Amino acid sequence: MTLDFNEAPEEFAGKSASEPNFLPPEEINRPLWKSLLANVADRVSPEKLPPLRLQSRPINVGMLLGDRIRTPWYRTVFTNLGDVISPEILPPLELESRPIDVGELIGDQLSHLWISSFLRNLADAVAPERQAPLELASKPDPAVLPAASMLLPRWSSVIDGPKIFLPDAPKPSYSAQPARASAIPAPPPQPPAVVLEFLHDMHRDLKRDVRLSRLRARIWMSVAAAQVLFILGSIFWHK
Repeated sequence: MTLDFNEAPEEFAGKSASEPNFLPPEEINRPLWKSLLANVADRVSPEKLPPLRLQSRPINVGMLLGDRIRTPWYRTVFTNLGDVISPEILPPLELESRPIDVGELIGDQLSHLWISSFLRNLADAVAPERQAPLELASKPDPAVLPAASMLLPRWSSVIDGPKIFLPDAPKPSYSAQPARASAIPAPPPQPPAVVLEFLHDMHRDLKRDVRLSRLRARIWMSVAAAQVLFILGSIFWHK
């Protein structure tokens, strides 16, 4: 919708009422003394609103998670004791569908101890579970799978063209060459003295850095061990 600012003010006001207003509220530009007076007036004589009328019944969702976390420990203990002594009697469960047996879940299988898995595997190896005999609903076609042959796809069903056999690659010809006399290898060239001195200095710096890092690691490990001992001592001391 386009607005024409040359129209009458009444028509312009009617059209702009449906447009969203992204301007900040007027309370932001209100002076401080006006805000103070408005707060004092609301405190002294608040606006009387009509009583609240609920059009729907609230749903009981039980105790919220935040309230459950803030509950003291003794209330939780007494609540658990009350549930054990006199549990709440609930109506019988009515199943609208029949559950399907999916066997043991993967999480339950992973939570078992290794000894139970070992005993189960040993029992399966000694006395395996007997399965019902397999019942074939139809016999295999002998024309597709003969008794002493392997099932392979037909050439016509894989490639729609004639068979093309590529020629073999030519074999390289080897010519007898006279054996060369074994020459004495020349000694490797030695690096200059400047490079040797630089490598020596670098090796010395690396050894110093490794020694300092080991010292820092020992210091931090000692501090961590002292903190653990202090925490354990404080716990047993308070007990």
